[in-house]
Amino acid sequence: MSRMVGTVSRGVRAPIIRQGDNIVDIVTESVLAAAEAEGYGIRDRDIVAMTEAIVARAQGNYASVDDIAADVYDRFGGETVGVIHPILSRNRFAICLRGIAKGAKKIVLMLSYPSDEVGNHLISLDELDEKGIDPYRDVLSLERYRELFGYGKHRFTGVDYVEYYESLIREAGAEAEIIFANDPRAILPYTARVLNCDIHTRRRTKRLLLKAGAEIVCGLDEILSSPKGGSGYNEHYGLLGSNKATEDTVKLFPRDCQPVVDAIQAKIKAATGKTVEVMVYGDGAFKDPVGKIWELADPVVSPAYTKGLEGTPNELKLKYLADNEFAELSGEELKDAIKAKIHEKDGSLVGNMASEGTTPRQLTDLIGSLCDLTSGSGDKGTPIIHIQGYFDNYTTE
Repeated sequence: MSRMVGTVSRGVRAPIIRQGDNIVDIVTESVLAAAEAEGYGIRDRDIVAMTEAIVARAQGNYASVDDIAADVYDRFGGETVGVIHPILSRNRFAICLRGIAKGAKKIVLMLSYPSDEVGNHLISLDELDEKGIDPYRDVLSLERYRELFGYGKHRFTGVDYVEYYESLIREAGAEAEIIFANDPRAILPYTARVLNCDIHTRRRTKRLLLKAGAEIVCGLDEILSSPKGGSGYNEHYGLLGSNKATEDTVKLFPRDCQPVVDAIQAKIKAATGKTVEVMVYGDGAFKDPVGKIWELADPVVSPAYTKGLEGTPNELKLKYLADNEFAELSGEELKDAIKAKIHEKDGSLVGNMASEGTTPRQLTDLIGSLCDLTSGSGDKGTPIIHIQGYFDNYTTE
């Protein structure tokens, strides 16, 4: 009988990870123990994935408000800094903002509107239309913003982020001025020293600011890109991908992850004889259709993965084949024809109508999204994901 089950994604429970723990041993042992306890075997081309959080925790990759402040002070001289295009998040940015403000005399905070980069809304597009405001051209002062839109709160968190961020800056000892604009160059009449906090558009932002005459442009990816004293750091992403750990510290995105995934692959191979693929994942790359929030607040979905996860899917659309090329067939004859077509495919299917509608995304982005949805972000206690059958197709027995 043909296999009746395709892809299976399992959350695997693990101990609470602490600094200094051997993450390679913990992940390997947890996966093997789960398979034994639940009565399933490890197969070639299974995928084992772990959240970036447990890797960073094991590394002890943390930084304090004071560490952030020291780096900001060194880069900007302790004077006025334009902080532009941050996301609206108590978890992702609030502690970073406290450190930034502590390292400066004044912060000119420029917020994107109607939403931040990942879709957290200050106001709605309908409100902009009603007031006749063009978000691509209009620069609003705080007073003008309040006059137009009042004191709205985030629909999920109940927080007025404008008020919240202003209070964080002042409590850190800096002066605060807030404006609203989407063109990064709008900050330059206020200050020529700019910290751009956008994630996926950061390179364009830096280019536009430098071309427009900014004196200093530093991205959030450059703050703590090297250690400050004994702090954690991330040489590629700095504070991007960081999360609140305590009221005074953040956990940074993990570093040096490639040796981790390679070592886990080798240990599982030694224990089972099977070659699995391994990856570290953070946020999934998907968008909430109700709240309009794009989940990807990390700089990448996966900072490290084994070689078998490179590339994009190479799949045929079964319903296209059934409705077009094999429309006259049915039953076993149709099944056999489709299987033969799958066996015949080779190389890239780009431009082939039979692949139209399949997902043209990186494997690690797709798998990372599956992992993020499986593990959740709360109290499931499954920071390790074991996926089976992901690379199977209709012909797999």
